[in-house]
Formats: sequence, C-alpha cells, structure tokens
Amino acid sequence: MRLATYNVEWFDALFDDAGTLLADDRWSARHDITRAQQIEALGIVFTAVDADAWMIVEAPDSNTRRNTTRALNAFAEAFDLRTRAVLTGFLNGTQQEIALLYDPAVLTVRHAPEGTPGGEVPRFDGVFRIDLDIDETEDRVTFSKPPLEVAAVTARGHELRLIGAHLKSKAPHGAETRDQIMRPGIANRRKQLAQAIWLRRRVRTHLEAGDSVIVMGDLNDGPGLDEYEHLFGRSSVEIVLGDGGPRLHDPNAVATLGSKLGPHPTSARFYLKGEKRFLQAMLDYIMVSPDLAAMGPRWRIWHPFDDPVCWKTPELREALLVASDHFPVSLDIDL
Repeated sequence: MRLATYNVEWFDALFDDAGTLLADDRWSARHDITRAQQIEALGIVFTAVDADAWMIVEAPDSNTRRNTTRALNAFAEAFDLRTRAVLTGFLNGTQQEIALLYDPAVLTVRHAPEGTPGGEVPRFDGVFRIDLDIDETEDRVTFSKPPLEVAAVTARGHELRLIGAHLKSKAPHGAETRDQIMRPGIANRRKQLAQAIWLRRRVRTHLEAGDSVIVMGDLNDGPGLDEYEHLFGRSSVEIVLGDGGPRLHDPNAVATLGSKLGPHPTSARFYLKGEKRFLQAMLDYIMVSPDLAAMGPRWRIWHPFDDPVCWKTPELREALLVASDHFPVSLDIDL
C-alpha cells in the first residue's frame, strides 16, 4: 500500500464554483504559471505517484458555493485516477481544506473525530486550554485548519488511525517595525506549538490504546525555520514525534533534527523574491507508530532534484516544479 501527503499550492484556484477544472491560459495563483499548466502538471504527478490514498493539504475549498468533494472528484475523473473517493472533516474558512483522496477498493474510511469539550484533549474543532507562557493565565487555542481524523480499514482488515494536519504560524501582515514584527511573530509561534501539543496529546491517546497511527501533512516547522525557535526550545516536529512514552517515527524528521547545520532532506522549495534565490525546507511528514515502523515501511520524497528517478524523468521533474511549491511524500507499507 502507498500512502502520500501533498500540499498543493492554491489547488482551489483551479476550479470554478461548480467544481469544474479551469484548464485555460489564465494565470493560476502560482507565479507565472497558467491554470492549464498547473492542472496538467498535477495530473502527471498524481499519476506517477499512483498512491492508494492522498492526504491533500490545501485541498479545494468548501463553503456555501464551493465543494471540496465535487472538485476533487472532477480532478480524479479528468486524469482517470484510482483515487476517486473523497473524505473531509471539519471545514475551515481559509480556502485550504484538508481532504483524503483515496481508492475505495483499497480503503474503507470514515471521519472519526475524538475528544470532549473541556477535556484535556478536546475535539479539533473545539478550544484547547493551556498556559502557553507560564504566566498563570490560561490561553484558549483553536485550529484555523482542524486536523482530519480518519478511521481506516484496509482491504486486508488492518485498522489504521490517520491524522491529516496543517500546522501554520501566520505571518504578521502589515507589520513594518521590528517590534511590530516580533510581537505577533512570537505569539503566532507560541500558538503553533500549542497546536502541536494538542495534536501530540491526541496521538498519545491512540498509542496508549494500541492503535496503529499515521500523522500525515505539513507541519510547517523544523529546526532553523523560525528565528524565535530558541525562545521555545522545541519545534512542532519534535513535539508531535514525542519525547516520552511511545514515539512516532519518520526518518526524514530524524535526519532533519539530527543535522541542523549539515545536509538533510527537503520537501518544499520557495522563491525568496527579495534575495532572488530559492529556499528549501523539510515541511511535509508521514509519522508512524512503533508497530508500523517495525514493518519496514519505505519513505520517499518525490523531489525533482534529489530523487534519482524524478531527476531522470524530465516530464515528471518539470511537472513537480510547476504543480506546487511542495513535493509529495509517500510511504510504502505492507498492509
């Protein structure tokens, strides 16, 4: 079985309100790339990876006019993908949903949120209460993008708990002075780490219950990615992996955490306009519980320059660069 996570930059902008693909020559939300070019590139990437299930970060929007499932169904049909079924969870107001696009012949899934209001680990559409800065004042934290909790059963009867996540620290828009940038920057960083603690507590409850757990998605964090990291001591990645009791495992996370100055894997590539160069970062992870790690799964980052097959396949290499600023991360495991 192959599971994949993929952050598709502004997937929503490729559809009209009816969920129809806009394969035309107008500009996409990606710089200097038309909608037709991005759609074609995504079709090549999804076809090449051929995953049994995709945890899509920044999936098309759902609101009173638009529908995530309708849009993803149209995309799957356009490229004759096996993954034609869609599962969504708690919707959000950011135009960037989290959705599972999957092959119903391989997986049976349902949205399975857990937690109770006011508890230590509330539902992800609720409020998490925690003292973030040890000032004896309770902070109330919410998710702008509530994680997608999935109860899945494979065709062979293996039960899984999948959690799709997109943790994000918002940029201080409109800030100009150092103080204006620093204050919201620290506050947003603190909120992101609180979300990671919330997510880790949910993971811990599953691990203690003996569940097979996979956390998939964009944690938007890692050593050296945030100038305020030294104020808090740990990244979201370290928190979600766990530092006590059963730990999750992801070799890309281990390599990144163990080599702050040396080379490490990367899953995203951004252009820094002011510096006229590209920045690469490891943001996308598939973390698995100890029982799944013991099965010898294989991780792969579909990086156009670092993965030999992607590099040697010009059509796929170019498609990966056009489709999104993130690259898919996949996990092959015998389930």
